[in-house]
Amino acid sequence: MSLKKINAFFKEKVEKSTFGVFAYIGEKFGIQSSKLRLYFIYATFITLGSPLIFYFFALFWLNLKKYIRKTYTMIFE
Repeated sequence: MSLKKINAFFKEKVEKSTFGVFAYIGEKFGIQSSKLRLYFIYATFITLGSPLIFYFFALFWLNLKKYIRKTYTMIFE
């Protein structure tokens, strides 16, 4: 496999299946998710871990949103 195919597979499958918080925010604001992750790591070290609260809140919110949409479509099908 070529490096481009491996990179595309990684971006499609792994990033979106592992919570996808930074991928979602990056898509909404047009920022690369790798840059968001890097800034998040820097901010976490500088502020001694307080951005983790935001990350867990966003993780909970996105998973709740997916669950509600899934349930809503199952009801009206």
